[in-house]
Amino acid sequence: MGGLSPSAAGPGPRRDALLERRALPVARRLAGGAGGRRRLGEEPLERGDDRRRLGGRRARRPDLDRRPRRPTLPVRTHDRGIYPPVSAIHRPVSEIPVIDAPAVFAAVPPERAIERTREAFERHAAGDWEMPAKVYVEAPPNGDFRAMPARGGGLAILKWVTSFPRNPERGLPVVAGALLASDADTGELRAIVDCASVTSLRTGAAAAVSASVLAAAEARTVGMIGCGVNGAWSARCLAAAGYGPGVCADARPEAAERLAAELGWRAGTRAEAAARDVVVTVTPGDEPVIGAGDLRPGQHLAVLGADAPGKAEVERGALARCRLFCDEWAQASGGGELSGAAAAGEIGRADVTELGEVLAGRAAGRRSADDITLFDSTGLAIQDLAIAAAVIEAWRAGDVEAPTVRL
Repeated sequence: MGGLSPSAAGPGPRRDALLERRALPVARRLAGGAGGRRRLGEEPLERGDDRRRLGGRRARRPDLDRRPRRPTLPVRTHDRGIYPPVSAIHRPVSEIPVIDAPAVFAAVPPERAIERTREAFERHAAGDWEMPAKVYVEAPPNGDFRAMPARGGGLAILKWVTSFPRNPERGLPVVAGALLASDADTGELRAIVDCASVTSLRTGAAAAVSASVLAAAEARTVGMIGCGVNGAWSARCLAAAGYGPGVCADARPEAAERLAAELGWRAGTRAEAAARDVVVTVTPGDEPVIGAGDLRPGQHLAVLGADAPGKAEVERGALARCRLFCDEWAQASGGGELSGAAAAGEIGRADVTELGEVLAGRAAGRRSADDITLFDSTGLAIQDLAIAAAVIEAWRAGDVEAPTVRL
């Protein structure tokens, strides 16, 4: 097929005329807005040799070729037809929302987080939602990275999240990262979502779902052991589900007092919190915070902090007194609260029931008022998927704002 000769685009008046007729490309940039929001601005690129400079913000690099570029010309190869394909040359640019933590929390209040998390357990148990195994990338001695994929409800997600427990000593968050959400039918990227906020919502919601399914019918009081970010959202979700008042305990008294004041509960000791009807532990898991002597008939424990091998919030003797439940056996036995007992051969698959099986009606939950139930929540990608879907729905409905990027 024919092409343009080099002389066809030489310098002179013809080149200037072509540049005058060519539509100016637009550079999109993020600019600070009111209330910390970031909105999109637009500014035209300049013509001629300075056309690649954006608003004068970046110094020019001498190694860049500043000559005006032409569209890529299709070239017929010997055995592969036209390259690149016409569809690649004219691929439409997608506008992708980047949804930050305030927008996530505004989009999904605790009640909705509980509803969507319960649905996630049900859909996964029914086989409608798919969740490959979580992948860990160790970063010793400071923490680890985790890749968590899932697909369902028309979306496929990948959450890339960190767990660096000592980060607060550096003034940094323990949990950080991003969640990518794509169209499950076309593969197109649909949103980039802050993952720490998604993690907080689904962690707290899982505690509330477990209490609604496994706690005694008359259970009301709550004991919070660990009142950090995820502990606070667990308390908020339990309050939204009708549980309380509660006792808040934390190694940092100010964290317990702050959460108690927010919810109208009270700060107290670890032992006082451990004596409530519903006890939630959200600690680093470096040492147990629940012993066999803390347990009483009829309690429900939601154990959320132990999320990697070697971590535990409950003494093994206390585990032996509980009816055991988890979010997913493979994950819980490999790196959750139950992993130590599983590795020692003290418990096996037959001793532990997945929460989704109870919700689906295929397994029993609490069998008597005196049962002590324990739910090991390791955190599943299907829960992240459910929260992310709710966030994207709210953004599409115009309920929350988010800047967009062009990819």
